[in-house]
Amino acid sequence: MVVGVVIGEFVPGVQQAFDTVRFNSVSVPIAIGLIVMMWPILTKVHYEALPQLFTTKALWVHLLISLVLNWIIGPFLMLGFAWATLPDLPTYRTGVIMVGLARCIAMVMIWNALARGNEQYCAILVVLNSILQIILYSPYSLLFVNVIGGGGNEVFVHVDYKDVAISVLIYLGIPLVAGLLTRILVIYFFSINFLTHKFLPWFSPLSLIGLLYTITVMFAYQGHHIIANLGPSFRVFVPMILYFITMWSSAFALIWYMGRREAKRQGKGGKNGLGQKAPRFGYEMAVVQAFTAGSNNFELAIAVCIAVYGVASDQALAATIGPLVEVPVLLGLTWVSLFLKKKLNWPTEEDQLSQNSDEVKA
Repeated sequence: MVVGVVIGEFVPGVQQAFDTVRFNSVSVPIAIGLIVMMWPILTKVHYEALPQLFTTKALWVHLLISLVLNWIIGPFLMLGFAWATLPDLPTYRTGVIMVGLARCIAMVMIWNALARGNEQYCAILVVLNSILQIILYSPYSLLFVNVIGGGGNEVFVHVDYKDVAISVLIYLGIPLVAGLLTRILVIYFFSINFLTHKFLPWFSPLSLIGLLYTITVMFAYQGHHIIANLGPSFRVFVPMILYFITMWSSAFALIWYMGRREAKRQGKGGKNGLGQKAPRFGYEMAVVQAFTAGSNNFELAIAVCIAVYGVASDQALAATIGPLVEVPVLLGLTWVSLFLKKKLNWPTEEDQLSQNSDEVKA
């Protein structure tokens, strides 16, 4: 982040150079970094096991939880924090709201991997949020900025479904197809053992390289604008820090609480009211839900703000502050996750697998 800001401030013509390399509303340099970042992670997903997951009650319960957290609670929470902390900065407030509407489909895979969450479930939730993002981001923008956000006609927002769809297809579709094909081809020409023990240990570090590259490019792109507006930029930190910590903590605590409640119920007979085993809420799923709810698709928010308000707008700057806050906060929360994994009493992985198997047989 520091290197990117320095480049953006002292290297002439950086922003203009990035603006000349675009596909529709998508920045090609940023898209390259995101594709490289997500490709190895999506290669790790056990696609062959996904059909079995859809036969379990656990998946459908977690899909519902994710839907509520990401598309009902999250946007309203960011709206509330934006108004509470930026009542006198309407343009910056709009950028913050736009970040809150963009649900994460890229960085969450990194945080989930670092915190040792369930990669299969995470991939499913990412795909779900991608589909909903294409459908809902445009009407949500109109609702939250122009109607209940108090934007009025001065900051009128119209987001084209095509722009959002292209953004999602590039940021998720390309690495998803690349990851699936890589996994199939390596297993076909070699073996699953070679993929797991030889190929992935060599291929996985590419994700972190892509992450560092993406962050550098993003802050080089807006470095000068950040330096020129330090006061408002630091104020934008406040609602975003509150949002990331509140959403992550709430989702993590919810899954932990539901796991404790389930453990007590199973201790009294092992069945729920329908005579079936309830889904498990273990550490891996707490990580998936917490980071999915607590992170945002800042790439999309930045692209939309630039397209609607202009590259030098306050809205675009506020959206760019998103990763400046999200990266260190959520990186810190990965350490909190790993700490709580040891300190709290979680169902074991063997219990989770056994329960899933029982559900499939039933």
